Parts: sequence; structure tokens; C-alpha cells
Amino acid sequence: MSWDHQGARDGFVVPPMPTAPPPGPASPWRAVAVALLNLSGLGLGYAVVRRWWHMAVCWAATAVLLVVALPADPDGVPGAALVLYLVFLVLAAAHGASVGLRTRLALLPGALIAAVLGVVLLAVPATGVVLYDGARDEATEQMLLDRLDRADRLVARSGKQDFTAAEAGYRRALSAYDALSEDHPHSRAARRVPDRLKTYYETVATPYARQDYCSAVAPLKYLRTVPRTIGRKQLGALVSWPDDRLATSLYSCAAASLSAGSEGWTAQFGELLSTFPRSPQAGKVEPAVRSAVDKAVRSVGGDDPCAAVQRLDGLDTQVRGLPGDQAGVTDALGKDADRASNSARSGAYACGVREYKDGSYADAVTTMNDFAKNNPHHKNRARAQKIAIAAEVAQTVPAAGKHLPTTASGGGIAVTVKNDSPDDITVLYTGPVTGSFTLKGCGKCTSYALGTTLGLGFKPCNDSGKNYPQRTIHLPVGTTYFVHKSRTATGKSPASDTAKLRPGYVYTECAYTTSGFGY
Repeated sequence: MSWDHQGARDGFVVPPMPTAPPPGPASPWRAVAVALLNLSGLGLGYAVVRRWWHMAVCWAATAVLLVVALPADPDGVPGAALVLYLVFLVLAAAHGASVGLRTRLALLPGALIAAVLGVVLLAVPATGVVLYDGARDEATEQMLLDRLDRADRLVARSGKQDFTAAEAGYRRALSAYDALSEDHPHSRAARRVPDRLKTYYETVATPYARQDYCSAVAPLKYLRTVPRTIGRKQLGALVSWPDDRLATSLYSCAAASLSAGSEGWTAQFGELLSTFPRSPQAGKVEPAVRSAVDKAVRSVGGDDPCAAVQRLDGLDTQVRGLPGDQAGVTDALGKDADRASNSARSGAYACGVREYKDGSYADAVTTMNDFAKNNPHHKNRARAQKIAIAAEVAQTVPAAGKHLPTTASGGGIAVTVKNDSPDDITVLYTGPVTGSFTLKGCGKCTSYALGTTLGLGFKPCNDSGKNYPQRTIHLPVGTTYFVHKSRTATGKSPASDTAKLRPGYVYTECAYTTSGFGY
């Protein structure tokens, strides 16, 4: 017996083994089962028909989707990737149905069971979708909590700065809180916003907590604008939270400035009276003003009466500018302003005396003349006029200002003053008595050349052919200082004379002009 190379024996040939099972009869249920099993994304339909490479491709596609989708992101899976994967599943299901139509199942006993299993396994991608949505929601929550945390840190950092520098940071944090509340109202971050807003208000108002009331005004005014960004319903009681604190800050800052004599208090009191006219703080404004006027009035009798008068003048103007109508204090403030004005006018006398004693003669002239004009019935008016005359004399003859003039008048020594000049003149004198008078110009008189006045025989007021305007006054014994000033010509310097008057003599004062050098 012998065998050929094809396995033939005694003339018989053995056919080769088939490479795959012969196709079975077409089974729609089997096709449906394979398609359903492939829709799970795991290629199980290919597994039951022994298409291992095809199953591997399904696994690879699912793995790629998981790499793209995980970890879960608030934005979810990119739309293109999701569409491509769904198209792939549809193609895998269609291809699996084509293969399973005539291919016997290798791992499951029947097509019906495979179909049922395929339906059951559809829960796998469905469950994955649910779990992924949950993970994405959690990622979104974490993202929102991160935003909340960044806003909190911004508030804390801004709270360590001056409000001017911190305001921009506060506004950004407030916008973040508002966005969380409006755009994600049901998130955990949004539910925490009300507590954060309380901290926000307290942080912005830190200067108030430190009792730094002037610095607290700006941040508290800012807090009153927050309802423009955050709804009143969301803020609740915080809407009115800054009001009383702002009223307290406005009053306290303004009262401190008023007491110190600084600027700015009128604007703050004005804002308080206009914004919170019925508040307890607004009720303290007029008493504070009254106290400041009282203090200034008392200061008129102190070491610096001029500063007190200036203070009273300022209070008069400032108090009249306060808007007291809404708070019902207009009349009371008006009385305070009147008292300041009256005290300033009467206090000018003490100021003028101080200026005279300090040698500020020009200021004393102005002050005393104003006092005499503004207080026609004041008991010191006559002496103020005397001091103004003496101060004017002392501007030319400083020695005349050594003593404060009195209201005394008259004396036993006759002094005649003649005018040998073409100008009307004012004659001022001070010493034991003080006064002034005017003389008309001499119609036939002219100015003398300087050289003429230097000659030994020069005698003004000695021309019998001229009718010199003149006046005789009576003065006491002692030194009297005279000053002659032109009333009609400008640019001429006044002339002065110091006369030591003694009994038994008749004195004559002569006023004349020299070319280019005045009287």
C-alpha cells in the first residue's frame, strides 16, 4: 500500500478541510441580535460570530472616545467626536447585521437570547451617558466653585488696599457673584453667594469698623450702588445695610473737620441733610454748627482774634449754604449764620487792635475802617476810627504806633495848619489825641522846586498875598505826629512832621509840595 502526496490511497482522494463553517440559512433574528450587541460599543456582536479583529476595532473606537471624553469637562464631549462615534456605531451595527444574517452564533445558544442580551446591554452606553452627565455636572460645579473662590480671594486682597485702589477689584468680584447667581442659580456656588455678599459688604466697609469715618464715606457710598448690579431680592437686608453707617460716617467726619477748622465739612453735612434728612445723625448737624460758632465767638477774645473773625466770616457763608429744608433746620441754621456774621463784624475791632499792636498798620487801617462802616452804633466805633487814623500815620512815621490811641480830644496848645499847595489835602495827627481834617487847595499856590526848599531863607506859607486855607486845632502838651496827604493828586508821597508841643508857644504847620518828591 502506498500514499501519494495528496493523501490518495488506492485511488481515493481526501478533500481539504473548509476554512470556515458553511453559511447557515438566513436568520433575521440573528442579524438583529448581532446588530444590537454591536450597539453596546464593545463589539460583542462580532464576538458571537467570531470576528475578533472587527471586535478589536470597536474596542479601539470606544477607547478613543473615552480618552477624548474623560476626565469629564463642563463643556462635555466635543460635538465632532460624538457624531463620528455614533456614525461608527451605526456602521458597526449595520455591518454586524449583514454578517450575522447567515453566520451561526458561536457563543450563545440562540438568536432570540442574543437579541434579548443585546437589548439588555444597551443599558451600558445609556448608563455611561448618565454617569458622564453626572461627572460633567460635578465638573461644572467645581468650575463654578473655583470662580467663587477666585472672587473671594479678590475681595480679601482688595480689603487690604485703600478703597480708591481697591474699587476695581471690588467691582470685578461683584460681577462674578452676580454672574453665579444669575447664570447658575441652582448651583452650589450660587447658594453660597448670599453669605459671600455679607462678607463682601463687611470687607468694603472695613474703614467704618476701624472708626476711620472719613475714609469710610467713599466705600459706604459705593455699597449703596450695589443693588444696581445685584438684585434687591438677592441682597435682602443688605440693601439698607450701608445707610446708617454712611450717615454716621458723614456726620462724624464732618463734625471732626468743623471742629478742627478744616475744609470739606459743608459738603458732607450737606449730603447728610439731603440724603438722610430724618436720620438721628442729621439731627445733630445744627447743634454741631452752633457749637462751632460759639467756639469761634469765644476765640475773638483770645490770642488770635483776627483768625477768629476770619473763621466767623467763613462760618457765616458756609452755614448759609447748607440745605436744611428737608431736615427742617433752615431757620436754626440761619440764626447760627446771623450770629457768626454779627460776631465777625463786632470782632473786627479786636482784630484791628491786634494788627495795630503787631505793627501791621495797613491791615489795621482796613480792618478798623470796615469795622466803623459795618457797626455804626457800636460802642467801640469812635475809638476804631481813631486807631485807623493812628495806623495810617504810623505807616509813614512808625514811632507814632508805639501807643494805642484813645478817644481823648482837645488841649491847651493851639496849632494852626496851613495849605501852601494846589492840592486838597488830608491832615492826620496822633499823639496824646488823634484826629484828622481836610483843607482845600490853595488857588494861587504851586509846587516848590527842590533846590528852593533847601535854601536857608525858605519860608513856605509866608506870602501875604496868598489866602492859605487853614485850620487851628488845640492839642495837649507832648509829642504829636502829623502826616499830610494829597486828596486830589496820585503818585505824591505823603509828608510827615513830629511836633513836641510845650506850653507858652504858638505852633504852625505848613503843607506844601516839592516837584517830584511830594509834600
